[in-house]
Amino acid sequence: MKTILITGATDGIGLETAKMLAKEGHNLFLHGRSQGKLDNVKGALEAQFPKSSITVLQADLSLFDDVKKLAVELKANTDRLDILINNAGVFSIENPITAAGLDARFMVNTIAPYMLTLSLVDVMDEHSRVINVSSAAQAPVNFAALRGETQLSDGAAYAQSKLGITMWTAYLGEKYQLNGPKMVSVNPKSLLGSKMVKDAYGIAGGDLKEGAKIFIEAALSERFANVAGDYFDNDHNTFASPHPFASYATNRQALISELEAIISAN
Repeated sequence: MKTILITGATDGIGLETAKMLAKEGHNLFLHGRSQGKLDNVKGALEAQFPKSSITVLQADLSLFDDVKKLAVELKANTDRLDILINNAGVFSIENPITAAGLDARFMVNTIAPYMLTLSLVDVMDEHSRVINVSSAAQAPVNFAALRGETQLSDGAAYAQSKLGITMWTAYLGEKYQLNGPKMVSVNPKSLLGSKMVKDAYGIAGGDLKEGAKIFIEAALSERFANVAGDYFDNDHNTFASPHPFASYATNRQALISELEAIISAN
């Protein structure tokens, strides 16, 4: 039995992943933005899978204080985390500017999971794993946009934020390769039938279970046992190279410097 935190677990691939893991009887911590949705998911999973332990944690990942609170509350409930699945993400949002003046897509998709991962490293070890949700949509990161100094379209902000999480996965994955959690970024599959895909593209999309299955494989299987910040593309069921912008160490270091500066200012 593993202790697992899934962010964005009240719908989409996050919920499908939670269902599959609950069926196997794992100790689950499920994060969501809506307490009502969390309570509904907890009740449904406990009724269906009584052997699984379900704890829900509410936080708005666009808010720095909530990201910090999420880490504190998890640690209050467990002294060990086997698996962290940074699944929460946004594509289109009515007001894309956060309270701190940042783009919400960068905050939720890139900055918050970076903060959360670093906050939880001390309850993970070399047997733990971090699975970060990337995308086939990737574009070079505009650091001015990351800082909230210029605004981007939904598509551009999403693609850049997803390359951002892929890049810091590579950086931290190498850093913690020997004495910390194994890290991988995963494109779960393009155009799966999540609320995000329906809102963004107006299509039903594919079976969410395909995305959930690859997350579970990344979390538990031998195939992912020795990753060190790799990128996995489930469109082709293989480890792959992300956008070429990510391959330059100078770009990865610049991103980390920007993230650290943003976090320290908030």
